Parts: sequence; structure tokens; C-alpha cells
Amino acid sequence: MKSNRLISTLLMLFIVLGVSAQSFTVSENKRFLLKDGKPFFWLGDTAWELFHRLDREDADYYLKKRAAQKYTVIQAVALAEFDGLNDPNPYGDKPLLNNDPTTPNEAYFKHVDYIIDKAAEYGLTIGFLPTWGDKLNKSTWGKGPEVFNTSNARIYGKWLANRYKNKKNIIWILGGDRTPRPNSDDVEVWRAMAAGIVEGVGGNDKALITFHPQPNKEGASQWFHADEWFDFNMFQNGHCRDTPIYDNIKGSYDRALVKPVIDGEPIYEDHPVCFNATDLGTSNAYDVRKYAYLNLFAGAFGHTYGCHDIWQMYSPNKEAVNGPHFYWQQAMELPGAKQMQHARRLIESRPFLDRVPDQSLVVENNSPASERIQATRGKDYAFIYSAAGKSFNVNLGKISGTQLNAYWFDPRNGKVEEISKIDNKGTHKFTPPRSGYGQDWVLILDDASKNFPKP
Repeated sequence: MKSNRLISTLLMLFIVLGVSAQSFTVSENKRFLLKDGKPFFWLGDTAWELFHRLDREDADYYLKKRAAQKYTVIQAVALAEFDGLNDPNPYGDKPLLNNDPTTPNEAYFKHVDYIIDKAAEYGLTIGFLPTWGDKLNKSTWGKGPEVFNTSNARIYGKWLANRYKNKKNIIWILGGDRTPRPNSDDVEVWRAMAAGIVEGVGGNDKALITFHPQPNKEGASQWFHADEWFDFNMFQNGHCRDTPIYDNIKGSYDRALVKPVIDGEPIYEDHPVCFNATDLGTSNAYDVRKYAYLNLFAGAFGHTYGCHDIWQMYSPNKEAVNGPHFYWQQAMELPGAKQMQHARRLIESRPFLDRVPDQSLVVENNSPASERIQATRGKDYAFIYSAAGKSFNVNLGKISGTQLNAYWFDPRNGKVEEISKIDNKGTHKFTPPRSGYGQDWVLILDDASKNFPKP
């Protein structure tokens, strides 16, 4: 009887712990994320104004569409950028009572609850930002007001984490497009918010947390890399064409204290290039596609797409910045948005956790971003991206197998063209099917004995 009661007690404890345990973890090699112990590919979208501007019907439409397009993470902000403290949500609710972070408004967060739960129904994870950065630092732009300090940031973080600690589809993102100011308390305020989150969920092992900075060389690691709560590094690369962000990704990848890395805000589709549409035009599908493959092959564990019309949920009679062209519903069908799923499918088609960046595969391994050749490999396969379809020479013998199957993968549509079997030795020249602007291609090399399926 005693043994039966002990078994029942242990089973109940296991169930209780299972309910509260965080489903996201970092892989054993510290390079990737796992969900429920399985490799997790982060394909994100920056829907910063999701909680603030969309009603439940529109939020459902947005989430269902992105899930169908194979996205896995939606990055959204509780205290939003567009006057998020004083401009109410579609139901007339503001997030804080008297703009006090220690007194959140229950009605507002019930709407947030609904969207988080609806995302879970569609298999989507929320990259959850407690606040946009102007609520702590509006020195660069934003209406603020600045309401956070080290005391109330911790209280607010703990309140949020306690509210959502049993949600299985949340990854925490601090920062909200801000660089901590020198000679200020900014870093300590963010640390206080992180401490509140850790306390609210019940420990560092029960939440994944990162930080979304403004563009810089080191990403969020510049301030927080050694912090225990800081689980992976995040970059923003800004909104210019052909920035060599792959060098920053690789620099983070090579840090002595190993943590996963991702570009959490690359150039958006349909965005004024370098904020100068008059001279440089607006970005297109090729711009966003190129960053995805260069970042992933440089060592990122996943990738975030963004669209200028969608991050602000642009719609009639809504404040807008930098001239969006489409309402957000139309923008969901832009070509770059739909092409991201091909990158996910390619990465997931081969063994996930042993993939490493490796420019030694390519003789032409230091070209500029506009015509970059970027390489990554696992033990039994390699992917090599040619940004402008230029020919390149591969140093073979770096993956297993005496013979290799070779294919061209088209990032525009995900189609695969067979090349031929080749011997896995020496150097071999490969020429993509087409070259020039917008003609990017991925070479796939597989150990023929592994019989990997076509992506």
C-alpha cells in the first residue's frame, strides 16, 4: 500500500512539474533551440503591434495565415510602440492603470491572453516583448512616456511571468529596439525586468529570454552575454541592403561562452532602403530572402522575417511611419513573406543539430554581400548559397561519403534540380542555373549513402 501511495505521489508530482515546465530549452551543444526536446526552427515575423492594434477577429486571421505559411514565431509587444500606453486597443483598454507598471489593466491583458492562446492553437510561439524600449528610453524616438525603473520593472516582469508561466508557447524578448544609454540605469532596469521574469516563472530553466537591440556589431551580447538569464543572442541588422551581418553572426557564434544566435530584425520587405526611398527605393523579396540564407548559413539557429506594412499593422485611419504601401492584410501575400517557408523546409530536411558554418568549403569564401557565397554543413551534407548565382569552387572531402548527390535548390519556389553524383574529393566547380540580380541559389551536397530525400 505504501509503495502504491509513493508511486501515486511521484506520478502526481511528475504531472504537476510537467504542467509548469518550460517546453523550450537550448540544445546540448548550445547552438540551437529545442521544443519538447526536439529541434525547433525559429521562423519569425515581426508583428510588433499585434496586441495593440488588432481585434480578435483580425488577430485570428493574421495568426492562421502565418501558420499556413509555415512561420513558427510571432514577435509582438505588450506595451506597444505607437503610443501604446495612452492609445487604447480596439476594445478601448489601455495596458496600465495610470501608466503605472505595477498596476496592469486586467481587461487589456485578457485580450493579450486570447491572442497567445489562439497562437498556440495554430502551433505558433509568441516572441513576447513586455514593452517597447521607449517606455524606458525615448531619447531616440517614440512617445514613451518613460515609466520604468529598477523597482517597478522587476514587479512588472514578475507579474507577466506569473500570468504566463504555464503557457507553452512563449519565448521572452526584452529590449524593444533600444540601445542601453551610457551612464544610465538602463542595463540594470532591463536586468531587473529579467529577474522578475525568472522569479515569476520559477527559475532560469523555466523561461528562454533574450534582448532585442538596435543595430550594433555584437548584438544584445554587448551588454548581457554573461548574464545567466540571457539564453541566446539577438541582432537587429537595420534596414539597409547588403550589410555584412553574417560577419556579426559568426562573431557571436565564435564567442568563448557559447550561446545560440539569431537575427531578430533584418531588413523588412517593402521598407525604404536605409530609410531613403527617394534615392534607394524600397526593399523586395530578394533583399529579405538573401539575409535569411546568409544569416542561417553563417551560424544562426533560425531567422526572423519582417514587413514594413505588417509590423505596424497598417490600416485605414491609423498612424503610420515611413510610407507603407499596403494594408497589412494585403502585405501578408507579398512574395518574400511566402518564400521564407522554403528556407525552413531546407534546414529541416537534413540533420539539424550538427550543422555548423564552414567557409572553408568554398574557394571564393570572402565575396561581398551582394555576391556572397556562404556555406554551412552537417556531418553528411552541405548547403552553399550563391547570392547572385555566381559560379564557385567547392573543397570536397569535408563531409562523409565517397560519392555525393548534388542538387540546386531554388529559394524563390523551393524546387530542386538534380545535378549528378560526384566523387567526394578534390575541388569541383559548380555553376548555378542562372545568375544576376535576384538569381540566388543553394547548392545541396549529400553523402549518397545516406539516401536523404530531396528537400
